[in-house]
Amino acid sequence: MDNVVVLSLGGSIVAPGDIDVEFIRSFKDAVTAYLEEDGRRKLIIVTGGGAPARVYQNAYKGICEGADNYLLDEIGIAATRLNAALIRSVFSNYCDDPVVTNPTADITFTNRVLVAAGWKPGFSSDTDAVYLAEKFGARKVVNLSNIAKVYTADPKLDPSATEIDHISWEDFRLMVGDTWTPGKNLPFDPIASKEAQRLALKVICADGRNIANTMMILKDEPFYGTTIG
Repeated sequence: MDNVVVLSLGGSIVAPGDIDVEFIRSFKDAVTAYLEEDGRRKLIIVTGGGAPARVYQNAYKGICEGADNYLLDEIGIAATRLNAALIRSVFSNYCDDPVVTNPTADITFTNRVLVAAGWKPGFSSDTDAVYLAEKFGARKVVNLSNIAKVYTADPKLDPSATEIDHISWEDFRLMVGDTWTPGKNLPFDPIASKEAQRLALKVICADGRNIANTMMILKDEPFYGTTIG
């Protein structure tokens, strides 16, 4: 489907602490206008876990010494599904299908919006977004989080870190590595990056709180962010 774009909607902007109701309301209004502007447009929205994932994962780590990564991932996945249930409800006028929890299953996409959540331990919902892009023929994944661009290093730790406008998959994967760690804060998860490189996908990382900028990305207009691939 040439008219499909996949949005990896970070939990950090859906539920950074409490649920950001004002953001979701504004996001709904903007996406509705985007869809109504052209009846061929379709969106797949894949939700992350956000604060609920961190809170419950930290509780488990506080109770049990030597927390198991598989179980930490299961907790995070449950949080992505809670956020997905909310986003699907918000877009119920455009979303007739249930929340996708296995991107490799037989999936129906009968209306204009499809909402997905985490699948299984071993990677983040970014990887689910890549699998869905492959399944539905999307050539672009828009990774919306609380960072505006990818940096050469963590700017909180390295004051010499600089913004990146465009980076190849080879160079990006050297930055993020090949191993997934539950709860680790990376621009795009390593497993998703490997799959996206295999598919020659374009991934755009941008600050999802800047909704006007997100709409410019969707419409292939000049935007502020980092393009990978």
